[in-house]
Amino acid sequence: MNIFKRLFKIGQAEAHSAIDKLEDPIKMTEQGIRDLKKDLEESLKALAEVKALAIRAKNDAETSTSKAKNYEQKAVLLLQRAQKGEIEASEADRLASEALLRKDENMKSAATSKADQQKFEGHVDKLDKNIKKLRSNIAKFEAELKTLKARAKVSKATKNINKQLANVDSSSTVSMLERMKEKVAQDEALAESYAEIASESTSVDDEIDSALESGSAEMKASDDLAALKAKMGISGAEASADSSDTASE
Repeated sequence: MNIFKRLFKIGQAEAHSAIDKLEDPIKMTEQGIRDLKKDLEESLKALAEVKALAIRAKNDAETSTSKAKNYEQKAVLLLQRAQKGEIEASEADRLASEALLRKDENMKSAATSKADQQKFEGHVDKLDKNIKKLRSNIAKFEAELKTLKARAKVSKATKNINKQLANVDSSSTVSMLERMKEKVAQDEALAESYAEIASESTSVDDEIDSALESGSAEMKASDDLAALKAKMGISGAEASADSSDTASE
């Protein structure tokens, strides 16, 4: 028998654990707030009804009090008319007694209504306090729900990011970076090699072109000098003698 009890307890605990996992605190809080709002609506309805009863009891008390005063005044008038001889004294006494009985009945009714009014007003005060408390709780829970939703959103985002980070293989990432570095270094070396080859293939041509340009410049300068001497009527021998004299001086 104890084994069955233990098995039942274990099954009950597992069921509660499963239910706890299925429960969403945000949805549960939203449902709780909806329930509180429903309670508030019912409390407001009850408050209105009890207030109506209190108002009705107050009106009944005032009406009964007014009737009691009216019957008392009628009894006085009957006795006054009997004194004046307008009504027989015995008849006046009988009617005045009836009026006073009605007065007492209305006074009792007024007292009962007054007591009911006080009772209903006491219920109104209690309901009003409960309604204020309900409104305060609803406002507080709605503010907490807003904060809870914001926290849930942040925690969900943080959980997803951490989950993604946890799933990243650091060793594979490092190896990929190393392969990338190796490839970049190889490409850089290859680029430098092509640059050197290009430099070697063009250096001889550059030297040839440079020599040709230099010789052409010297030949052109010699031709220009000869043309200038011819224009001035200076022969080659004279030019040489002038140059020797200038040098000796």
